[in-house]
Amino acid sequence: MYAVLVQMVRFGLVGFVNAGVDATIFFLALATVTNSLVVANTCAWIVAVTGSYVLNSRFTFATDSARPLRLADYFKFALTQVGGFLAHTTVLVVTAAYLPLPLAKLIGIGVGFLVNFTLARTFVFHAR
Repeated sequence: MYAVLVQMVRFGLVGFVNAGVDATIFFLALATVTNSLVVANTCAWIVAVTGSYVLNSRFTFATDSARPLRLADYFKFALTQVGGFLAHTTVLVVTAAYLPLPLAKLIGIGVGFLVNFTLARTFVFHAR
């Protein structure tokens, strides 16, 4: 149980960094590329999931996965993170109708974190 808690804290630290990247790209995309929350969130997710894979491979799950970065693992990671992306985007769109956009984005990130951690730990970075 302790190991899972340590991983969750590390995943959270990586997630904190990635939340900053995600929010920056999201609001830049809204300001310059699109007025669609879904399109802006997709752009942000693509950038953030790449950084997340590298950081989680090297920091969060390094002792469990103990392997080099591989394109196949990146795609597997990105695929599992689609669940978190869908949860995040759904919460963002729904809550943006009722709350200020930055708060809706933050809530979406939180929900996505829970889904992402569970999927990454279960399907990508499990001990071999």
